[in-house]
Amino acid sequence: MRVELSDEARRYIGRFDELTGVAPTDCLVESDRLVFLVPAGEMASAIGQAGETVEEAERRLDASIELVEDADTPEAFVANALAPAAVNAVTISEQNDRVAYVEVQDADRGVAIGADGTNIETARRLADRHHDIDDIQLT
Repeated sequence: MRVELSDEARRYIGRFDELTGVAPTDCLVESDRLVFLVPAGEMASAIGQAGETVEEAERRLDASIELVEDADTPEAFVANALAPAAVNAVTISEQNDRVAYVEVQDADRGVAIGADGTNIETARRLADRHHDIDDIQLT
C-alpha cells in the first residue's frame, strides 16, 4: 500500500532521520504531536538509552513525539499502534468493511483510548493508511 505524505510530513521524517538515524516510513502531523511509524526492529534505536534520543528529537523539533513500530501483519500492527496498552488479541473481520476487534484488559482500556480518544483515533488512522482497516473497536 502506498501512503501519501504531505510536504510537512516529509520534512519531519527527514529531520527525525537526521536526529536519530532511524528513517520513519510515515508521519502523522497532529496539532499537538508528531506520530512517527518506525520500521520493525528499530524502535530501540529511535528511543535511545533511557529515552535520550527521542527526547532530543522532541526538543529539536519542538513537538511531542509518539512512536509506533511497524509490523508485518495487520493484527500485530494494530496491537503496536495501541501500545502501551496490553493487547490480548486482535481479530480482523471482513464483512461489509474491514474492522479490527481488539481485546484489551479492562485496566488498559483508558490507555488504549487515550485522552479525548486521541490514541485510538491515531491507531485508526494508521491502520487505515497501512492495512486498509476501516475501524478499530475495543472489546
